[in-house]
Amino acid sequence: MPPERRLVVQVPLDVAGQRLDRFLATLPDLATRSRAKSLIDGGRVLVDGTVRKAAHVLRAGERVVITVPAPEPAGVAAEALPLVVLYEDAHLLAIDKPAGMVVHPAPGARHGTVVNALLHRLGALEGVGDPERPGIVHRLDRDTSGVLLVARTPQALAGLARQFHDRTLTKRYVAIVHGVVRASSGVIDQAIGRHPRERQRMSVRTRRGRTAVTRFEVVERFPGATLLRLAPETGRTHQLRVHLAGLGHPIVADRLYGGRARRDRGAAAAALAACPRQALHAESIAFVHPATGAQVVVRAPLPADLERLLGELRRVATA
Repeated sequence: MPPERRLVVQVPLDVAGQRLDRFLATLPDLATRSRAKSLIDGGRVLVDGTVRKAAHVLRAGERVVITVPAPEPAGVAAEALPLVVLYEDAHLLAIDKPAGMVVHPAPGARHGTVVNALLHRLGALEGVGDPERPGIVHRLDRDTSGVLLVARTPQALAGLARQFHDRTLTKRYVAIVHGVVRASSGVIDQAIGRHPRERQRMSVRTRRGRTAVTRFEVVERFPGATLLRLAPETGRTHQLRVHLAGLGHPIVADRLYGGRARRDRGAAAAALAACPRQALHAESIAFVHPATGAQVVVRAPLPADLERLLGELRRVATA
């Protein structure tokens, strides 16, 4: 494998006044702002010997040193990681993905993913979709737990993908959100698109949003929090998190969409603040089996961390 490389660039006069990340993205070895920003955030970019932020404004004559890491090896390695299997047959399986586990490898995160674990359990899965994410029909965010479907054959992959596209599957989630939701149920119908300024986030405040619909119902109310059951009718990126934040009730411990930004008060505040990850769980999924035509419903029990949070909220509510 080739070693990491060190690039040295002196800022020319015509580049003075540009942001550091914009300038780095013009270099052939980097090519994109996201790649440039990842190097900056990783402390691999020095300006006159000092680590600077992506928004640093360059001056002519500054010496920029970039340490480019060695490329990741091609392919995805099988790893003996534990998987909780909820359903399995010759065509597909469903697992209970734990919070903190990424679904498939990405640059800088090639190990410890669901795909690494699947390759160890099932073998190569050749021809079942993208070689970097074989068998993956849909995704859950890193910190969302719950039911994840995986195809074992090309036919199962196509059949499940068609149901996701046609919105004929039924997905149910549960979430603990900040604040007391007054309506017993409702529909959030707000288009979702990229945030106009923070590109890593999605938003309902966008000019080019795509249709997004989420149904919700209140399961239980607590001082300062509510347990909701959610039924997304569409599958936009971060849909549930964005919709609930837009409703004024962000998911507890959702760092990206305001779950820790709120200054909750009262006896429940400590329990909410101690939640280690966003309180969102994919509770169930119902679909038509792509080989047999039978209706299948797979459920994942609420994980221990969210059970503990609910227990503490109930204790506070009855104190």
